[in-house]
Amino acid sequence: MTKTRVFLTGVGGQGTLTATIILAQAAMDKNIPVTAGEVHGMAQRGGVVESALLLGGYRSPRISHGEAHVLLGFEPLETLRALPYLVPEGGTIISNEEPIMPIGVTMGRESYPDLGSIRERATACAAQAHFLPCRTLGLEAGALQCGNLALLGAACASGALPLTPEDLANAVKARLKAKIVDMNLKAIDLGVQAVS
Repeated sequence: MTKTRVFLTGVGGQGTLTATIILAQAAMDKNIPVTAGEVHGMAQRGGVVESALLLGGYRSPRISHGEAHVLLGFEPLETLRALPYLVPEGGTIISNEEPIMPIGVTMGRESYPDLGSIRERATACAAQAHFLPCRTLGLEAGALQCGNLALLGAACASGALPLTPEDLANAVKARLKAKIVDMNLKAIDLGVQAVS
């Protein structure tokens, strides 16, 4: 079994930690040893949230710079900030391309980096990098929050994880409330299509 370190990053209120749990449950359903941990999290909306998911028998729930095989970015600026965690060669980046502006940007004190430059820097340090309109895909599936499942679906379809989109769908069916399962399954399909 290939060991895989996954670093997840986003901002508070996006559901980054929920996404970590769903991926962990999908792995456990396949009898893949899982270690997960929250690296840093802000309870308030807009604060940076990072978590780690280690698949295949790791003991520590931490990922240091240069160790992540997969970087899942739920917000593009946070993807940029997390690039140092990616392995020097051969890593995969799956990122949302639709920003959530930090308060400093909305108040006019700071500027947000150009998405083109974020893509360029990400592509330069990864074997494969995919940027998806996750918020748009979530709305197409039925709810903004479903964009996270689009991102996870894309990650599973990319081949970077030891999980298939079907594994992810099975975890969603088993773990989420019945009333939101169908929209999340649709989001997974939309994420798969985005990287196909």
